[in-house]
Amino acid sequence: MSAGASYDGLYGCEIARRLGVPEVVVFDVVGSTMDVAHTLAAQGCAAGTVVLAEEQVAGRGRAGRQWVSRRGAGIWLTIVERPRSPSGVDVLSLRAGLAVALSLEEVTGTLVQLKWPNDIYSGGRKLGGILIESRWRAERLDWVAIGVGLNLRVPSELPSAAGLGDWYSRMAILSALVPRLRQAAERAGHLDEEECRLYAERDFAAGRNCIAPVRGRVAGLAEDGALLVVTAGGVVACREGSLILEEESQ
Repeated sequence: MSAGASYDGLYGCEIARRLGVPEVVVFDVVGSTMDVAHTLAAQGCAAGTVVLAEEQVAGRGRAGRQWVSRRGAGIWLTIVERPRSPSGVDVLSLRAGLAVALSLEEVTGTLVQLKWPNDIYSGGRKLGGILIESRWRAERLDWVAIGVGLNLRVPSELPSAAGLGDWYSRMAILSALVPRLRQAAERAGHLDEEECRLYAERDFAAGRNCIAPVRGRVAGLAEDGALLVVTAGGVVACREGSLILEEESQ
């Protein structure tokens, strides 16, 4: 593992200028951009530092799941942020999801959907995912690492997944995405009315039956990021677990 590779013909310093961030570290092959980001953050890197890789051999998603990250087949990145307030961390995966959706829509002109708590969908199939990890020092938030994985090509191991297509420029996507991710990280508090509206317009699961985290019908999202599910006993606000739709279990 060594930094200093090029990315679509550009080196880290050139990409950093284009994205307006203090530093971009590029790897040809890396275990996980998330792990590198945590190392750089612990060493004192500036907020906005971006880690990119052509390939991850130990990429991971939520709950430690493996994330397939083949060479040149997608966008594999992590950005380090140091929010002034920790009050937005609980909903950051949702804000980051909106940032991804709006950015991809800007580039592709097609609707991108979101599945609670951290999945990106296109055409009814999973296109990517988000992983948020925070590090605290006593009661103070030290940094957050925002990981994003987006398929350009459908992984052969996951034929049911989606891919954007090789014809889209990764730099065009990054130029739209990185500023939005940085803004999302700086927002404090719960989701506001506009964010809830934007999410509802892109909610992949709303109105569908689910078997987890509880059995019922997905009703949407609460301002605090909870998944609302209508069950036989009433509406339940779920703040942990994974959303499994009934159709996915068949």
